[in-house]
Amino acid sequence: MNYKWIGAVLVIVGCGGFGFSLAAGHRRQEQLLHQLIRALQYMEWELQYRLTPLPELCRNAGKEAGGILRDILLNLARELDWQVSPDVYSCMTAALKQSRDLPQNTKKLLLHLGRSLGRFDLQGQIQGLEAVRTACEGELAALGKNRDVRLRTYQTLGLCAGAALAILFA
Repeated sequence: MNYKWIGAVLVIVGCGGFGFSLAAGHRRQEQLLHQLIRALQYMEWELQYRLTPLPELCRNAGKEAGGILRDILLNLARELDWQVSPDVYSCMTAALKQSRDLPQNTKKLLLHLGRSLGRFDLQGQIQGLEAVRTACEGELAALGKNRDVRLRTYQTLGLCAGAALAILFA
């Protein structure tokens, strides 16, 4: 009889943990987009005022960003230094292959960044950075819409699913 109760508690905790991990992933995705926006702003300012070379620009932006984004930008700078790939997009693809646990929408934004860097003159690169930043802000606005309700729903559904499974198994 005690094993049933222990099993029921474990099922509820497991399903509830899944719901809470979904909510944490959502928060992490928002934080990553905030970091990307700050890194893009930094890159715009560096290009406008210092005309920093691309590998150094990515390295400096990576140091400003922190976390997984720092690793991606540092890998991009390393790929650009090695110049194994013929363009920035290929270097960005190689840098993204080395990273894990990156949300799909952030990966798309970084690939978009890779398409715009190094292809145009100064004004074109700044416009490309602004376009990526605008896309990031749009993604962030979409994630922020009904954020509290969505996160609470993830957590509640996880707990309720666990309770329902515990009742079915009991």
